[in-house]
Amino acid sequence: MIQSLYLAGPDIFRPDAVAHGERLKVLCARYGFEGLFPLDAQVAGHATGDPRETAQWIYRADLGLLEAADAVLANLDFFRGAEPDSGTCFEVGYAIARGKPVYGYVPEDGSLAERIRRRCPRYLGERAGVDAQGWEMEEFGLPLNLMLAVPSAVVVGDAEAALRRLRADIDARRL
Repeated sequence: MIQSLYLAGPDIFRPDAVAHGERLKVLCARYGFEGLFPLDAQVAGHATGDPRETAQWIYRADLGLLEAADAVLANLDFFRGAEPDSGTCFEVGYAIARGKPVYGYVPEDGSLAERIRRRCPRYLGERAGVDAQGWEMEEFGLPLNLMLAVPSAVVVGDAEAALRRLRADIDARRL
């Protein structure tokens, strides 16, 4: 039974990250879930002044929250480029490897290549199907790289849209 959700995404980098995390947790509660936001594990009491030690502590704390969660709700929108946040991708892969369901969300419909064409045209090459460096573009009709899209339920919309889908999926299994 899914009761808790690890809230993955680049949202921890927002200027209003703590407040945003609280809003996400309230939203989760509306759908019957406990949201576990990475910033719930406060770094301040564990920061030693050594950035590497602090990074290691954050890594272990985030893995602890991922282990405690029953599933993952992931913001998989583009972040600092035409792919999701790399830390979020790691968390999604970790959850999948641990057998935890992952529900991700992206803001618009379309395949990964279509989304890149619309939002990041500077990354496109002169020929169709290749990027600016001549590397092939992934064209499977999925909204994200297949390694994220195949094992995850990816919803077009926001966190609430993904929560609605998760709740509907759970409720349908009870019938």
